Amino acid sequence: MATLFAAMAPITAPLKLQSSLLQKRWNVRIFRMTRLNPFPSTSLIERKSSRRNLMCAASQDAEEAFKKTVEVDRLIDTLRDANPKELQQLVVENILAFNEGFWIRLAARSDTSISEDDKKDYEELATSIMSIVDLVVHKTHEKIESSTDILKAILKPVVHVEEEISWPPRDPEALKLMEKEIIQREGEGQLDEGFLSEVNAQLRQSKEDGDKPGLEAMLQKVLQLYASIILSKRSYAKKGNEVLKTEQFLETIIKAPEEEWNKLLVDGLTVGKGKILPEEFYAVIKKRIERTLIRTEGGSYQQRILTEYLKGIQLRAEELVQLLQGKPQ
Repeated sequence: MATLFAAMAPITAPLKLQSSLLQKRWNVRIFRMTRLNPFPSTSLIERKSSRRNLMCAASQDAEEAFKKTVEVDRLIDTLRDANPKELQQLVVENILAFNEGFWIRLAARSDTSISEDDKKDYEELATSIMSIVDLVVHKTHEKIESSTDILKAILKPVVHVEEEISWPPRDPEALKLMEKEIIQREGEGQLDEGFLSEVNAQLRQSKEDGDKPGLEAMLQKVLQLYASIILSKRSYAKKGNEVLKTEQFLETIIKAPEEEWNKLLVDGLTVGKGKILPEEFYAVIKKRIERTLIRTEGGSYQQRILTEYLKGIQLRAEELVQLLQGKPQ
């Protein structure tokens, strides 16, 4: 209609001229239609055939798209169920699969998740995959460091070869540098089961030797920082628009250095200056431990370190509550 109006004479032209133009326009259209379709029946057959071909092509495209979606879903499910060591291997084996379509599908599954826990699982999975992919890309032409090398790099800011190992370090900045190194290495996916096994082996040896208390405390700090970083990735402090105060309090302690736990507990619990009942706090810790057991590989170093860290917070709270209540320990 817009084309016809554009070809017509302006509205101010004489009526007879407008009528003439319309007549010419009509004749031309009839002529063109006749010339273009000399065999109506043949044209109808061709149109039907063309429509069938289009429908067939569309059907094939839809089928191929569905097959690709099923494959991507299968890969996502496999990655989601894998433990950290298996995840790293799966990502390496399927490195070419992490294209735009994969990320779009992963985002779609996250968006359509009913459970907040499922949404967080997908977010963590995406972060882990990206970290491993980034590590693979950057390490393709480099020698990947051993677990011992990684531990040495983490301890470097607080260890001086010419001096006896002491704890805490004399320079407060050294501890911050060590923490920064742990955060970076964890973000690159290097703090895997092999690394945790190495730290535990070194810690066990230092305890047996009994002559290096500084090294023992240092290695304990490495594991504490690791647990704090991993547990802080997932928050349960919000339920819709509601802030769950007890969950929020636990997460504050998880992120804090061990040296600050006593003050935080006194300020937060009802036995001190706070409003949170000890029983409620213990219940939240228990629930977090259960969630950790579900989301980590059974019997893994990671599972043991994370649960021990949470149990350490509970033990400290229980000791403090008994002390403030005047009960014998």
